[in-house]
Amino acid sequence: IIESVGEGVTDVAPGNHVLPVFTGECKECPHCKSAESNMCDLLRINTDRGVMIGDGKSRFSINGKPIYHFVGTSTFSEYTVMHVGCVAKINPEAPLDKVCVLSCGISTGLGASINVAKPPKGSTVAIFGLGAVGLAAAEGARIAGASRIIGVDLNPSRFEEAKKFGCTEFVNPKDHNKPVQEVLADMTNGGVDRSVECTGNINAMIQAFECVHDVGLGCRCAGGCATQGCRVQDSPNELPEREDPEGNLLWQLQATHWPAQCGGAVYEEVEKFITHSVPFSEINKAFDLMAKGGGH
Repeated sequence: IIESVGEGVTDVAPGNHVLPVFTGECKECPHCKSAESNMCDLLRINTDRGVMIGDGKSRFSINGKPIYHFVGTSTFSEYTVMHVGCVAKINPEAPLDKVCVLSCGISTGLGASINVAKPPKGSTVAIFGLGAVGLAAAEGARIAGASRIIGVDLNPSRFEEAKKFGCTEFVNPKDHNKPVQEVLADMTNGGVDRSVECTGNINAMIQAFECVHDVGLGCRCAGGCATQGCRVQDSPNELPEREDPEGNLLWQLQATHWPAQCGGAVYEEVEKFITHSVPFSEINKAFDLMAKGGGH
């Protein structure tokens, strides 16, 4: 909830309910105005910045020493200060403990499917990783009309839950004695039409690339965060070695889409993404649940 605003801020006012988003939007640069990208020139993900853009200073300190901002949001605090482009106004009737999951996980996966992969009706889609981002990607594929949505995950306990989000089939790479991309190719007469990678694991990214049908009509989409500076070496007949200078690709829904309309219908839909609710004082327990694969 907005407590106060700085000079010149007109998009939000004290009392407004908002969602923080770390892929902010200035709404003026070519990326913000494009339907193909949301990597804002001003507010794109920058884990090294740690300060406010206007004056290059931190708004946090302890014992006179600065504490630096985390991905422009610093949301693990009771109060935070962020650029207005990193908040999206929402309906005040929406329960904050539910719609908070739209800030990242859901919007990343759903946006990856609907805005980037754009699976045609009747197509086959592979989703690598069935955490919150992967489940949202499956949901996006379902909404788009994909007929086969194949979930790929090393944790078999996730498969039953994934049916609620549109997955029709499941593959555990551990159950096979050959690369999972070959398994998927065998299942789909040469490869899937679309694949969305949601783990951030470099090997999974390569598998997601290679499982797509080789007729040239397929699409691969990265929704996971790779370690900064990682290099991906594809097979020689695919792509040359390349490096992502940002270290990752996060394709979120534009902030003006869902958040502005978050009301009863939307929060009932997002509720199924929530497996546990813990108080902030037990935040480490939440991280443990996430690390073990048992929580979204």
